[in-house]
Amino acid sequence: MMSGARTLQVLLSGAFRPAYQALTASFEELMQCQLVMTAGGSMGASPTAIPNRLRRGERYDVVILAHESLSGLVSAGFVVPDSMVPLARSGIGVAVRAGDARPEISTAAAFSQTVLAAARIGYSSSASGVYLESLFQRLGLLERLRPQLRQVVGEPVGAVLARGDLDLGLQQISELLPIPGIDYIGPLPEELQQVTIFSGAVTVAAADADLAQALLQYLADPTHAQVLQDCGLQVI
Repeated sequence: MMSGARTLQVLLSGAFRPAYQALTASFEELMQCQLVMTAGGSMGASPTAIPNRLRRGERYDVVILAHESLSGLVSAGFVVPDSMVPLARSGIGVAVRAGDARPEISTAAAFSQTVLAAARIGYSSSASGVYLESLFQRLGLLERLRPQLRQVVGEPVGAVLARGDLDLGLQQISELLPIPGIDYIGPLPEELQQVTIFSGAVTVAAADADLAQALLQYLADPTHAQVLQDCGLQVI
């Protein structure tokens, strides 16, 4: 890195992190800049959640998170409205500890039986977790599942699963795939799936708004489609 290189502070959701990490070294080389990454959830009560970090006055140049939450940051005056760039689509997946029996999840009925049979089910406190709670409610399972549900805050669900503290993990596919010690089973059944769009924007506090916008355009470049797919994301 060149001495005195421009620096961007980037705050992003875990769902986009693998693709970001795969792409940004080449951006740094191209633009002769340095990117400093901080991770946080798209929503939720955790102090590390992106909206909560911004409300506390932490300064970043770029934010990348679930589009719904990003729209809220626009309304709250934290990001520049016309800087928003859709980056990828992400579905929710299911994983077990490495070597455990692979449960059946291909249909709504099979998925329901699988979660009912799991002693400890981990899910996040961010976008996928909010949806899963509403899904279990819709399926009429939430009250029956409450003793089995474990909301994971501050780390990937897969990491807790790999330690043996869970029997089933549910989170964005892109967040499950990189975790060693777990086996990714597959996505939620199509009729139960929710696909979340992850987008980025330049903050109103950005020290170099042009460089920040260039980063978002680079991440959204169609030539990076295979990288997104390899990371468990879907192209917009």
